This record gives sequence, C-alpha cells and structure tokens, in this order.
Amino acid sequence: MTPPSTRQDEMAVNISLIRPEQIEAAVELFCVQLREHKIKAEASRVRAVLEKIVTDERYGFVLVATEAGKLVGVALGCAYLGVEHGGVSGWLEELYVRPEWRQKGIGTRLVSEVVRLARARGWRALDLEVEADHQRVMSLYLRHGFRPHTRSRFFLKLG
Repeated sequence: MTPPSTRQDEMAVNISLIRPEQIEAAVELFCVQLREHKIKAEASRVRAVLEKIVTDERYGFVLVATEAGKLVGVALGCAYLGVEHGGVSGWLEELYVRPEWRQKGIGTRLVSEVVRLARARGWRALDLEVEADHQRVMSLYLRHGFRPHTRSRFFLKLG
C-alpha cells in the first residue's frame, strides 16, 4: 500500500464508523499502538471492546480511516457519565495512524470527526491523554481546541 503523496490523493482516504467486518483490522492497529506505548494488549480483549461498542452505541464509537479498503488509521471514542462536565461525556481513548500515513492530515480528519460525532450525540466534553514525549500529537489536539489539565492522571488496575 503506497501512501498518498498529494493533497488530492489524501481525499481518497475515507473516514467512517467502523463496520463489523473491519473489526479484525482495527484490533491489529489498536494493538500496535498499545505496544508502542509499552502497554500489554491482548487482541481478544481489544476485539471484545470493539464488538461491544459496535453493537451498543451507548458505549461510544470507533472510526476508521481507509484507503482502497485498507485501514490506515483508527480512533476510539468512549462514553461515560460524570459530574465534572455535567452529563454524558467522552474519552478519546485511542487515535492511531499507520506511520507511513502520518503527516497527511488523516489524524486531523479523525479528530474532527470524533468531535463532530461527540457533539451530535450530545456529549458535554471530550477528555484525552497524551504521552509526555509526543509533542507532535499535543499540537494536533491543541489545534482542535483541547486544553491541558493542570492535574496528573493516576490509574489502578482492578483485574
């Protein structure tokens, strides 16, 4: 698969909600991203999450970026109910574009579509996290109006 080299070719990349037959390819991309962040990911668990979201939109949505039927990028927006934003909000949990397709506007298009869908679903806000050393990704989110928190995030694995 050759990456596009012109702006016109970039438009050949389609951004859409995932279809069931695309889940396996999306699992592969999400697992690659998680490994890049040194997060152990079991494909079966990633698949189970995507299947649940595809069958029940209350959990959120999965977007895919495709070119000639091949997945070149993915984004995962998960819904949650919280008091901080006063209702149902979203978490932009993952966004990944294959390395050879980066710097071509695909990440920008995925973020724009995540924001559009979140608004259309009535979500009150979108939260996300970025690895501290991913400056290029930080600038992408800043361009879309996201602002950094002054708080630090913690987690506890429960099982």
